[in-house]
This record gives sequence, C-alpha cells and structure tokens, in this order.
Amino acid sequence: SHCPAERQMCRQNGTFEYCTGLEVRYPGKKTETDLVYCDSMFCEPEEFQHDYITRNHDQTPHQNQWKRARIGERATLHDVCLLRNGMPVTRWCLLNNFRAQWESLEQHSPVVCLRRFREHTISGDLNSLHDDVLEGRRRTNDTQGRREMTGIMRTMFRQRERTLLPADIHVTGQMFSTLMQQEKDASVSVDLVSVCKEIMSSDSQVLRLSAELNATNSLLSNFESYMDSIPGQMVPTDRCGKVVPNPTSDATTTATTGVETYNFSDIGVQVLITGNLSVFFANPSCDRITGIAIYSAQAGGRRSSSSGFWYRFLRSTDDLKKVKEEDHLETAALLPENLWQVVKAKGVTYIIFKVYAHDALFVETSRDRSRKPRSKVISISLPELEDKSLPLPLPFLLRNENLRDPDVRSIHLGTGCGFWNYETWSSEGVTTASSSDLLRDTIIECHTQHLTQFAFLVGGSYRTNDLGEEVLITPLNERVLDIISIVGCSMSLLGIFGIFLTAALFKSWRSQASTKVLLHLCLAMCLQMVLFVFVNTDDISEQLVVNGDTKRCVALGAAMQYSILVLFSWMLIIAFLQFQRYVTVIGIERPSHYILKAAIVAWSLPLIPTLLVALIDPDSYLPSAAQLSTDTGICYPSGYGLTFGVVLPVTLITVANLVIFVYVFYSISHSLNQSIHKSERKMVVKQIKLSIMLFFLLGLTWIFGIFAFMQAGVAFSYMFCITATMQGFVMFVYFVLLDAANRRAWVGLICPTKMKMDVQKRTTELQSMTTSSTNFTSRSHQ
Repeated sequence: SHCPAERQMCRQNGTFEYCTGLEVRYPGKKTETDLVYCDSMFCEPEEFQHDYITRNHDQTPHQNQWKRARIGERATLHDVCLLRNGMPVTRWCLLNNFRAQWESLEQHSPVVCLRRFREHTISGDLNSLHDDVLEGRRRTNDTQGRREMTGIMRTMFRQRERTLLPADIHVTGQMFSTLMQQEKDASVSVDLVSVCKEIMSSDSQVLRLSAELNATNSLLSNFESYMDSIPGQMVPTDRCGKVVPNPTSDATTTATTGVETYNFSDIGVQVLITGNLSVFFANPSCDRITGIAIYSAQAGGRRSSSSGFWYRFLRSTDDLKKVKEEDHLETAALLPENLWQVVKAKGVTYIIFKVYAHDALFVETSRDRSRKPRSKVISISLPELEDKSLPLPLPFLLRNENLRDPDVRSIHLGTGCGFWNYETWSSEGVTTASSSDLLRDTIIECHTQHLTQFAFLVGGSYRTNDLGEEVLITPLNERVLDIISIVGCSMSLLGIFGIFLTAALFKSWRSQASTKVLLHLCLAMCLQMVLFVFVNTDDISEQLVVNGDTKRCVALGAAMQYSILVLFSWMLIIAFLQFQRYVTVIGIERPSHYILKAAIVAWSLPLIPTLLVALIDPDSYLPSAAQLSTDTGICYPSGYGLTFGVVLPVTLITVANLVIFVYVFYSISHSLNQSIHKSERKMVVKQIKLSIMLFFLLGLTWIFGIFAFMQAGVAFSYMFCITATMQGFVMFVYFVLLDAANRRAWVGLICPTKMKMDVQKRTTELQSMTTSSTNFTSRSHQ
C-alpha cells in the first residue's frame, strides 16, 4: 500500500526502511536508533545572532545563519565565523524522536568571532564553495560538476603561502561527505588525493585542533571510502592485456595537481603517487598482482617516482620473506595465493593499498599516549568483502623508523604492530612476528585478521602539549591608522616644542594670560603623546607583563589615563573661560590669580578617577593575552575601568563643551546684530574664530573618538586619528605662525637687519606722508 510521506522512515544514509508512526516500536532491532522520518533527515537553516571582531578589535553585531546539516554533523555558519584558534563556530544536528533537531544554544556563551583577519587563508573561498554545493548553485550530481568542485578545492589548497586552519579541514571533511552521497566518480580521485596530501603537510597543532571536531577522522574515513568505491572504474577487467598509449601523466598535469598518475591497467594496476600519500588500485585477475612493496632507493625491477621513492608490484606467488630481506625496503603488503583464492571465492575482485608517509591524519585527542607510530601507515582494503574479518592472516612489512631516528622515550612494553580504530591505535586482531628486540629490528613483520590502516607502534610515555589558547588568526589592524597616529603625534610634539620655544624667547607673549592657559594645555598634551609614542608602547607593555612587573604596567596605564583627563580638564576650563568672557561678564576683568586656581583644579582633579581605578581594579590596566598576541595591547584601563575612568568623564566634558560652545556662539552672534564699535566688532569676530578653532581642536576631535569607541564606523576612527593627533601642530600654526606679533618677533630674532630696514621703511613712509600733508595744507591756504 502507499505510504504517506509523513510516515515514511529511512535510515540516516537515506535508504527507505519502514512505513509507520511514532507509536510503533521495533523489538530486537539494534538499528532502531538509526531510523529517522524521511521528511526530517536534515536540520534546516536557522537564523543566528553573534558579534564579529572588526578592524582595530571593535565588535559589531551580525545576523548569520546555520547551514543545512545532516543528523550527526557539526554545522557551520553561512558567513565565515572563526575563533582565534582557527576553529569554526559549530552546532550539532541531533536525532530526537526520530527527527532531526538542532542542538540547544541556551547554555552557550555569546559568540564573538572573526570574519576577516591578517593571515592569508582559504577559509572564505572554501566556505563559499561549500555554501554553493549545499544550496544547489554548484552541481555535484554529474561528472562535470563534481570535477569542477574538486578542481576548485585542489587549486585552493595548492596556493602558495596560505595558512591552513582547523576550519578548513572541517569544511573539507563535509565536502568529502557530500561527494559520498553522490554517484562515485574516478575522475575526481586525483583532486581528492591532492587535497589530502596538502592537509597532511599542515601544522600538527592545526590538525590536533581539527581533531577536536573529529574533522581528521571524518576526512580520513570519507577519503578511504571514496577510494574503495572506484576500483571498478580505475582497473576494470575489460582493460586487462590492452596496451595503454600514455601510461604516465604529463609533467604539466603533475605540476598542476601535485599527483603523479601511472596507468598500468594492462596488468590490472593504476597508481596515484604523492610525497605524503599514494594509492594503488589492483585487479589481480589481470596479472595476479596482489601486493606492493615501497623502497627508499633504486634497484633492479623497481619503478621510480618523482616523489622520492621506488616501488614494485608483488604477485600472489611471491615470497614475502624474500621481500623482507631486500635492501631499502620501507613497507610491503601481500595477499598470498591461498588467501587470495579464499577471498576471491567470496566475490572479491579488487585490492586497494594506500600508503601514508606519516601519521598526520591519525590524530589522537587524548594528551597522554602509551605508544605512537614509528613507520609508514599502510591501508589495505577489499571493498567487496562483506565479512571484514579475514579467513587467513594477511602479512605485511613495516620499516622500524625508531632505528633510523631513535626516540629516547621508547620502551619494549606496548611495542608492536597495530591499527587505527578512529580513536586510538590498537593491536586487537594484529600480531607481530616474534623477535628478541623489536626496537632494534630493521623490518617488522606483522599479520592481521582484519583490514584497515596499520603501523608499527613504539611503546613509551608520550604526552602532547595542552593546546590552551592557541592563536592562529588575528584581527586586521589598520596599519594606515597606526602610521597616521605616529606621524600626527610626531608633528604635534614638534609644534608643542615650537610653542614652548616661542614662550621662552619672548617674554611679552608668555606673560599674557591666554598664553599661560595655552602652555598648560600644551604641557598636558605633551605628556600624553610622549607616553603614547615613546613610553607606553605595545612592546614595553608586553615586556612588563611577561616579566611579571605588573606594578610598573599599572603605573604606566595610570599615567596615561591621568594625562588624558588633565587634557580634558584644561579643555573644560578653556570652555568655561570663553563662556565667562562672552556671556556673563563681558567687559569685566577676571579675578586675580585665576590662572593659578584653574591650574590647581586641572592638574589635581583627574587624580580622583585615576586613583580610584588604580586602587579598586588595578588588573584592568593589564593587556589581555589576545591583545599581546596581536601586538595591540598597552598598559591602559579596560572594562569598567575604561568605561567609568576614561570614557564617562571624557564624554561628560565633551558634551558640556558642546553646550557651552553653542551658548557662547549664540550670545556673540546676537551681540553682533546690535550697534557696537567697529574695533570692538573686529575683536569679537577674532574671538569667535578663536573659539571655533579651540572647539574643533579640543572638542570635536574627541567626539569622533567617542563615536569610534561606540563602533559607529571605521570612518570615525580615521577622522579621530587625523584630527586628534595633529592638535599640537595646529596650535603652533595658529598661535605662532599665523599670529602677526609672533611672526614679527621671530623675524626680528632671526633677521635683525631686515627688521631694522622694515622699521626705517615704515618711518620714511610716515615722514613722506607727513610732508605731503603739510605741503597740501600750505597750498590750500594760499
């Protein structure tokens, strides 16, 4: 009878099994937990809110989406979202009540991740390719589509100077899994071998991190399964005895893919070779080839490869004991005639050998291990053998690399042949030929009762380092902003020096009240910039933290905080003086010693918030490990210390200045409309220009900084860096270079002769004007 779609139940691999409802149970069936409603086999895309770390370590919210995932998969996000250790943010797709269901995120911490970073990676492109496949924009259901997809992957992985991340290995495993759901295609085998070869060259820390997501096992399992599914296409029986015109891949293809291909289908063998990984497909019905041997040097009868090793094929009648005695043997495996005849009778047609140059893809997640591989890893597969246990032992040979490169931690206990069970190395079902000292034997002889990946294991106590807070990617830093800041601060310091020099040389200028306020302001600004550029740098801060000298770091951070608050205190005082001058008491002289009183307030008041932060939360001055790792950490308040000790007073003063400025500007504009003396009008206009300059110089620049702190956009960061760092230089230009009196004073000091000539010229002109006026008057009286 017809089964309604809502009652169809499938296995998780997609094959239809039952037609039933939730109330039905399956007594005695161990596969019950493998069943799922056919219309609910996937966790469908779901919205997800998180923050991105943007340029200059700011954070910005982002609306993302979980990708469609199969039950048992760790889904990733549609837009790249990586942690600092290069791991992707993932979410389990679980089986609940025979339906796919997303893992709950209620207990998870808020996600803050990276999308763009300094390192050159393939993560973004690989993630986009994965999206295209999942969402149907790129076909994988035909040969051309599959070849295009794997070709793009291979090109990505073969890029030069790219950083491979754990996220890349995880996504690659998912891409391999997607291929496993499609019709198997031998044309993509070279690309898959090339990708795995590149991943095997990855940093061990990257592979260990990816193993935390089971990514290495997923990749390895899917790769092995795919290779085991295509021998009928690689070495079909109908090609036996037929001459192959071009058995070897041309140099261009090999250079593009990184894989050497050798087609010996006339004798029932095809080979894919790289330095890290090689695959041998054998069809014994062609020439009774049931084994391979790998060597590290040339000799008669051996075939060469460009990957630095030699090989030859073994027939079922060969004697493996004689092979064991051959020079420079690395590894060998052979199905003897008696074993081959038994498995052949069970329907076996093909044999696949995979040789891994090292154990990079075989990653144990436990920190403590009692043994580790010290040989090549050889994988032996009989795809058509339903019963995975062998009727007779299968012999294989492995070179003892511990003899070539001794490990002082190696011991006899636990040493011997073993296999990978996708969790750890085990010896169950694998025996090692008896020997007086396995650690000293050059070639180890092993026998297995089942098929998987095998290696020679050396016993010992092996402990891997804790991954800890591994940092593989770092946020983008705006080097342009750094350059602008350094250049601007340097020019400001030169400008401040020019102002102090002018005050030191010309008493008439420094004795003015306005100049005294300016000098105090310049002193505060100079203190801040010297600390920022020369004293409290990221290198010095890092050195203090590494050496444990936290007290000096706190002192430096407190000094930096204090200098900024002093600068803002003077900015507030200037605003108040402007308000008092133009709004409340125009025309009335200020009280005596008001500059001294203002200085006491401006230099002492900032001590209060500085001391409060330093005493209550001194650790807030210490840069975090993440900041130190990215060379962006300085001794400066963070967290609540930054918010209440710096941002709050700065914001309050800036807002107050804005209010005062608007009030002063309105008052002066109103007074200009009334009848005042022309000279007074000029003076007021001059003061208005001064007020505007001071506000833009000392107030508006920090408004940009506040908006940048609030993550309003990178444009505010640029505007703040350009305007704030140039304050000292702009003041020098305005108060020294553009001031007529100061210009005349400097000209008189540098060129006294020219100054005298100018004085004489003005005197002559005055006398001439006087004489002309006298003559005109006398003529008029005649």
